[in-house]
Parts: sequence; C-alpha cells; structure tokens
Amino acid sequence: MQLIMSLTSPYARKVRVVLLEKALPFEGVVDIPWNPDTQVPDFNPLGKVPVLHLQDGTMLYDSRVIVQFLEQYHPEPALLPQGMSRVHALRVEALADGIIDASVAIFLERKRPPAMQDAAWINRQAQKIERGLLAAEGELAMHAWCVDGCFGLADIALGCMLEYLDLRLDLPWRDQHPRLANLLERLNQRPAFAETAPPRQ
Repeated sequence: MQLIMSLTSPYARKVRVVLLEKALPFEGVVDIPWNPDTQVPDFNPLGKVPVLHLQDGTMLYDSRVIVQFLEQYHPEPALLPQGMSRVHALRVEALADGIIDASVAIFLERKRPPAMQDAAWINRQAQKIERGLLAAEGELAMHAWCVDGCFGLADIALGCMLEYLDLRLDLPWRDQHPRLANLLERLNQRPAFAETAPPRQ
C-alpha cells in the first residue's frame, strides 16, 4: 500500500497512526496539494490528502473512508467497537474532524492580506473550535479513553486534532481542558503517535 500524504495533515496522520497501530506495512509518499507541481489531483479528484493507493490500483480518499477500509479488512487490533459504541466512536471522530476543518479555515483566512481577512468568519470558526473542545472534554468524562474505556479510533482522532491546533493556531487549550491534555500526553507515549508527530514549521 502507498499512502499519499502531507506530513502536517492531521487527516493523513490519523491514517498513519491506524496503519502503525495495526502493524500494516505501507510506503509514505509526501505530496503537498498546495504546490504547483502536485500530483494529488491525479489520485483524488478533490485534490486532497490522504489517499491510500491499494495494490490493485484502487484509490481510497477521505481519512474516514480509509480508516473504515482498514478496520474492515485488517480487523486486528480492533480500533472500533461494535453496536452503539461504534456509533459513539464515529461521532467523536466527526467532532475531531470538524474542529480540524474550522482550524484549517482560520489558518487559510489568516494567510490572506490583513485588510482582506474576514474577522467575523474567523470568529465563527473559533466558536466552533471552542464548542467542539468543550464537547470533546465531556466525551472523556472520568475515563482514560473515550469509548468503553478502551483505546481506539476516537482517541486517535482527538489526538491528531489537538496537535494540529498546537501546530497551526497555538491555542492555550490545555488549562481549560485538562482531560484532553491528559489524553494527548498518554497518546504521545505510544510509538505510533511519537513516530508521526508533525514537523514544526
């Protein structure tokens, strides 16, 4: 398998962590969609990473689709539970991805000339992040991991999201959300997370 990715993409990181947790061999191919010479649109018509290129030529894109494929065809170790617990885990993943979406929107808006930036738009995205982090903190309650007290995809998604916030927005979220801070600290003790830490740039 080939994973077409950016080293700073939290969506690609989520897939990389899942691949490593499942001990699945893959070749990582770095291709930045923003670069003029990018080949990503040749693999994903939406021009986004990650893309998982399977041996039979199939291209899978969108991190959630890729993770579902990996869980279906490489079920051990399981990163998604069954029944309503599975729905719960997917809801947390959607929450984490939504916070990332809002963070990307702020990051891109701030790259525009200051006079062209839309403060109301940035504030709207910031409110999504604030509400999302509050909801994510609540998902942990008093448990070590989000769903059924077991490490899984929900925790991976939250961890990738939190480190993306550190990378792009540098938000002081830890004091207000100590359970999330504790989660990230424990995740970074796992080799799959340490190996995929985004480069600071």
